[in-house]
Amino acid sequence: MTNNFEMVLGKGGFGMVYHGTENGTEQVAVKVELLLRVHHKNLVGLVGYCDEGENLALIYEYMANGDLREHISGNQRKSILDWETRLKIVVESAQGLEYLHNGCKPPMVHRDVKTTNILVNEHFQAKLADFGLSRSFPTEGETPVSTVVAGTPGYLDPEYYRTNCLNEKSDVYSFGIVLLEVITSQPVINQNRENPHIAEWVGVMLTNGDIKCIMDPKLCGDYDSSSVWRAVELAMSCLNPSSARRPTMSQVVIELNECLAYENARRGTNQNKNSETFMEVNMNFDIVTTPDAR
Repeated sequence: MTNNFEMVLGKGGFGMVYHGTENGTEQVAVKVELLLRVHHKNLVGLVGYCDEGENLALIYEYMANGDLREHISGNQRKSILDWETRLKIVVESAQGLEYLHNGCKPPMVHRDVKTTNILVNEHFQAKLADFGLSRSFPTEGETPVSTVVAGTPGYLDPEYYRTNCLNEKSDVYSFGIVLLEVITSQPVINQNRENPHIAEWVGVMLTNGDIKCIMDPKLCGDYDSSSVWRAVELAMSCLNPSSARRPTMSQVVIELNECLAYENARRGTNQNKNSETFMEVNMNFDIVTTPDAR
């Protein structure tokens, strides 16, 4: 169709756009999307595609346990995930995002990170899904990409919404919202709350200095408090209004693994730590909100 990619028309979100002809006569622009180059254990794999007449479809691997939101929303048909399992899921999701940001050439930003786009298989391994809004983002020295804002209300980075300038820290913001959902099991936007958005609600609750008022009550206090505090502080740092002051996904992965190590240690030594015991946590990046009561 493109005569071996002979004529370049421009550069799209995933790669080059080439001049081509359909049926040997009609001129077309062929956008070569490179979804097949994206391979990672924590990204839902593209199996193939269907192109039969009017039937067009992408075919992805099956994820038996549905999406993360189903498991933390209180749906009675789903089992309640313990804190350790929740941490494993967010670690694996963060690893998928880190790969998009650092392992792809050119790097990619997902643009629609949310709990319904994090799927779990029969072994509760998490994989990031739905790359319909994904775009490549500029590396150092390149001109920033200005795009039409896309994403899901509640998860959308305010800085991206305000400036239209796309970078990987927009995904970091959305991931921070995901972390708060996993911690609290609260909806992202709830008009029945005095503070409808989950970030505002958590920010107010933090002033009470008690992790129990934030943590999902269905867990009945069965978690390491220092692990939860680190996760909350990490989430709030991801939500910094300035994208430059948010952590990278590599830093997020490191911090979440530390949270998981705390929880694993608790389970291994069977220590029952009081959820009102606070530990000071030093992090290598700025935090937009910290609990003053600590």
